[in-house]
Amino acid sequence: MSVWLTPDLKPFAGGTYFPPDDRVYRVGFRTVLLRIAEQWKQNKDTLLESSQKIMEALLIQAEIRGQAQESPPPSEEVMGTCFQQLSKSYDEEYGGFSEFPKFPTPVNLNFLFTYWALHRTTPEGARALQMALHTLKMMAYGGIHDHIGQGFHRYSTDQHWHVPHFEKMLYDQGQLAAAYTKAFQISGDEFFADVAGDILLYVSRDLSDQAGGFYSAEDADSYPTATSGEKREGAFCVWTAEEIRALLPDPVEGATEGTTLGDVFMHHYGVKEDGNVSPMKDPHKELKGKNVLIVKSSLELTAARFGLELGRLSALLRESRQRLSAARAQRPRPHLDTKMLASWNGLMISGFALAGATLAKEEYVSRAVQAASFLQRHLFDPTSGRLLRSCYRGKDNTVEQSAVPIQGFLEDYVFVIQALFDLYEASLDQGWLEWALQLQHMQDKLFWDPKGFAYFSSEAGDPSLLFRLKDDQDGAEPSANSVTVTNLLRAACYSGHMEWVEKAGRILAAFSERLLKIPVALPEMARASAAFHHTLKQVVICGDPQGEDTKDLLRCVHSVFCPNKVLMLADGDGAAFLRRQLPFLSSLERRDGKATAYLCSNFACSLPVTSPQELRTMLAPRASGAP
Repeated sequence: MSVWLTPDLKPFAGGTYFPPDDRVYRVGFRTVLLRIAEQWKQNKDTLLESSQKIMEALLIQAEIRGQAQESPPPSEEVMGTCFQQLSKSYDEEYGGFSEFPKFPTPVNLNFLFTYWALHRTTPEGARALQMALHTLKMMAYGGIHDHIGQGFHRYSTDQHWHVPHFEKMLYDQGQLAAAYTKAFQISGDEFFADVAGDILLYVSRDLSDQAGGFYSAEDADSYPTATSGEKREGAFCVWTAEEIRALLPDPVEGATEGTTLGDVFMHHYGVKEDGNVSPMKDPHKELKGKNVLIVKSSLELTAARFGLELGRLSALLRESRQRLSAARAQRPRPHLDTKMLASWNGLMISGFALAGATLAKEEYVSRAVQAASFLQRHLFDPTSGRLLRSCYRGKDNTVEQSAVPIQGFLEDYVFVIQALFDLYEASLDQGWLEWALQLQHMQDKLFWDPKGFAYFSSEAGDPSLLFRLKDDQDGAEPSANSVTVTNLLRAACYSGHMEWVEKAGRILAAFSERLLKIPVALPEMARASAAFHHTLKQVVICGDPQGEDTKDLLRCVHSVFCPNKVLMLADGDGAAFLRRQLPFLSSLERRDGKATAYLCSNFACSLPVTSPQELRTMLAPRASGAP
């Protein structure tokens, strides 16, 4: 992705994916360079004119603004159109929303979960849930999921989620851990909880710095052996049938005669003698004769094929995966990108916090706390109150900053603020809430556009930027303005500052045209529009934080998928900050000395309930327009 700039940094030419040398239908990069150099000498004025036109076109393209009196678009219409557009592009057989390449795009899945919660008794609601759960299942069975080393690769090159681009990105792990957690919360199917746990195991083991932060990525290519001179895509992850047979030679007692562990494993994971990668998906012939593991058969069918009990089969497959994992550990590892970004760390903290709260795993919440503390120590300047963008693992495993630290961008603030709200709900430590609100004020100061509304991606005053943009697409990551709508609504619920609700409405109005025409480009913002129109519900628990009755109510809240709510604990030593922010909390009290829950909206509250069953009934979404 190459752009040529004038000496004063204005673009005048650009293009993508130039091959190194000339080919039949493509000009090589060297030829492009020589031609541009020649044109710059002979036709400089024409190129400068071209630059001016490019700048004008970019400015028009980048213009996203609302009018002072403009209202946000109607949520029902935005949600309905987004659902229809996703439904049209949905792959009924393999899940996902395109033929290939296929990206995980958790923003689509989160939208569908919320759509279901608001329309759960309708056929459309049922279809939304089926689309999301089927996609998550097919991804987990596919080769995009690393069955031996855990975690997910970046995307699939084919329709079946089989042959991936093998890079592993932190932002995918964070968002997918949250998506699989929600899938479990909604369906009760332990399969999804297991996949969430698998992702978090990978991140804890392979992407974690000893100081608490999370690394950015692992490369796709690596050396096949310690003596190889050239790296290959997927070398760390793929297998020949011969390798698997050598690692799993044991006869399986009780199975049909002559069956080895290798036979069972190869059948279940689609391993073929001459490799299972189509030549069409291997243009450089790096995977010839190799196998990318993909679950090709259900446990029941594999068990029936070899005459095994289900429990026995699961144990055999687990033992096989452990042996392959030990063998893989002897291979040269892919390069680890040890850069630590505030934004992606935020997404990962949310993944750990949501999984910890929903699955009742205290170790996940502790890992999220450790990472948030890392951000506070290494990517936050307490003097200025500002976030920094990145830091690195330096020599001797110390954490290092670049000589001139990079200031945080909008997405750093937005994803960290979201993480702190998620972490407060999981840990109920109000220190995280306090920091989130401070950062929200700073975000407003640095990035808000008072004329056209919404937030710029970068702050004013950077001489290297030609103009300030507002990102308008939810892709592999959600756009910052989309996530900030929900952040602002949560911030208002925790602070009583209603101007944040107004700002959320202004953002939706600024993106109104896109939300009405192609909301599928902004599924996270479409989802947030529902939270804006339905008003977030405040779930307030009054009770001793250590009391079993309080814990029962909290467990109930965490077990129900209720997208448009915030949770707060109004009792205990830690509640002083919340009580200062929200005077109405002092009127709420325990009933008959028991832990008590209130469901509040706009700071007016329901009758108190003390049993988890009653609370569950209040939280469960109703047919339409519910929380």
